[in-house]
Amino acid sequence: MKNIKIKYLLPFLSMALLVIGTFSSCDNNDSDSGTDPLKIDSVSKAVEGDLTPVTQGDPKNYYIIRGSGFTNVQKIYFNDFDTYFNPVMVTDTEIFVLIDEKTPYANASNQLKVVTNDGSVTYDFVISPPTPTVNSFNPVNAVENDIITIYGNYFLDPVVKIGDETVAVISSTLTEIQVKVPAGADKKYITVANISGEATSADAIGTAIYDDVFYGIDGTGGWGISNLLIDNASSGEVAQGTKAIKVDITSWSGFQIDMWNNGGHPVPAGAKGIKFQMKLKAAAQMRVIVGGDWNHQVWFNLTTNYDTYVVKWADLGLSAAPATIGQIVFGSDGTNTTFYIDNIGFQL
Repeated sequence: MKNIKIKYLLPFLSMALLVIGTFSSCDNNDSDSGTDPLKIDSVSKAVEGDLTPVTQGDPKNYYIIRGSGFTNVQKIYFNDFDTYFNPVMVTDTEIFVLIDEKTPYANASNQLKVVTNDGSVTYDFVISPPTPTVNSFNPVNAVENDIITIYGNYFLDPVVKIGDETVAVISSTLTEIQVKVPAGADKKYITVANISGEATSADAIGTAIYDDVFYGIDGTGGWGISNLLIDNASSGEVAQGTKAIKVDITSWSGFQIDMWNNGGHPVPAGAKGIKFQMKLKAAAQMRVIVGGDWNHQVWFNLTTNYDTYVVKWADLGLSAAPATIGQIVFGSDGTNTTFYIDNIGFQL
């Protein structure tokens, strides 16, 4: 049992068994059974030493409903969801119950309801959503007054901050939020909070080389590649935003991004390296060459699932961040495969 201390639970069960035994010979339909009127006084999380009443509950945790008239409980509902309870863990004044993980939390009644043979009673009680997750946002290189879409989950009544500044939510669903970028947002992270907690984006604004489009590049190319699709939007093949790069590549070939014009792509101050998200059609090794320096090939073991990889400046033989970079090559090993590349940028 989650969050239950045996020291607390045993006395409660003993009390429950005693009370139920006392009333077991009574007719459940007898309104003159001597029980107190049906009411809910409070709800507390079932944690030893902390029975403070609460107004919201977390699924998969146990709670104690306190009041009176509970002896003949038939049903318990959280947000109209029929919730299992063990009759052994019910007395006339307390109910020990687990909030089911399937209990709805959005567009719900925000009420606890206890139904007995003698009637029913409701109590204002909010079911907390899980802590939000921020998977990505787009465009990464947004500027003041641009609209950013944040992708993730559990965005119930979200509060959004960019850096330390709270920004107005233009629109939101449980999985997407739109906000307008304020002044001074460059290199700031996005944080989304709900009543359960908060989550912060893995990327900072203004750090992208590619999110759904390329920024500041001369072009793409390479050798031994075919079927290059820069704006691939196939389901399951995108890690960030709505598009990714898909390229079929032969063994010991490379996909090349050139950024030589205008002195190269500027590297943000404080950047620790270049990061990207990538997966392969079949698990294999992949190498990254930066700035045409083939003496410092950085190898990664990739799988068929997206993961985040970082090429640190030290991996390239550098003691500090360069001012610019001019080229990135993603090279295959001896395997003919398909690259899926997304969210190329700088790790701050």
